[in-house]
Amino acid sequence: MTRAMAPIEPALKEAGAFMEEVLDELLPPPVGAEARLIEAMRYATLGGGKRFRAFLVLQSGRLFSVDRRALSRVAAAIELVHAYSLVHDDLPSMDNDDMRRGKPSAHKQFDEATAILAGDALLTLAFSVLADPATHPDPHVRCDLMSRFTHAAGWHGMVGGQMIDIESQGKPVDAGQITRLQRSKTGALISFSCEAGAIMGRASHPVRQSLLNFAQDVGLAYQIADDLLDVEGEPGQMGKAARKDRIAGKATFVTIMGPERARAQAQLLANQAIAHLELFDEKADLLRGVSAWVVGRRA
Repeated sequence: MTRAMAPIEPALKEAGAFMEEVLDELLPPPVGAEARLIEAMRYATLGGGKRFRAFLVLQSGRLFSVDRRALSRVAAAIELVHAYSLVHDDLPSMDNDDMRRGKPSAHKQFDEATAILAGDALLTLAFSVLADPATHPDPHVRCDLMSRFTHAAGWHGMVGGQMIDIESQGKPVDAGQITRLQRSKTGALISFSCEAGAIMGRASHPVRQSLLNFAQDVGLAYQIADDLLDVEGEPGQMGKAARKDRIAGKATFVTIMGPERARAQAQLLANQAIAHLELFDEKADLLRGVSAWVVGRRA
């Protein structure tokens, strides 16, 4: 039976406001000798972003009736790592972006050294949050979360994907190579965002795998939508520069497939993602809705 899509925008907005409060609590006020560093950490993390990954954590955990405050700590850890990755990606030695989330990038607002240290501090704070008993009382669950998180964020996942991205610039790349790159660079953290709720809910392996399959398809659809926005989007609406991939000579799904085929592929992936949720009831309707939102977003 085909289920109706749930309205997604109000749920995303509510989750974003909730996570802003959680992150504000986790990031201390900028006082003392480290004040400039803490100010940069808060600048890079608060007051912007879709909180898409956090939303996936909250919704995947809802399937198993996991406490929302506990889920919010895992979601916050992921948002902290995502913020760190953006700070480092924007540096002149990486993507050299001056704008992020509609405001100057961290290295433009502060300086390069402070931005690097802020990214480092956000990364280490994320692991501190995840390891705390407040996240889950069972140390075995926390260890499982930590193991999967390090895999998603490290050289197997996000950081490794960034390295592949750097190495591939200016070289011929096919769709298979781009898929592998983005499954690591973007998709690994999105996959963990969906898997985390299942880990905390002690879900069976088949159920956990269904969420991973959903996340892999949604993650690729999300990246294709990003590639399309880089070509077709407006900087003012996106909060960051457009056309930067073409200027940098990066291969993307759009440069390989063309806009129309890329758009069709994103829709196909979104449909596949929804199919992976067949075993879940109406609690998964917002995850079904986010699959449609991913391919239609304009920022």
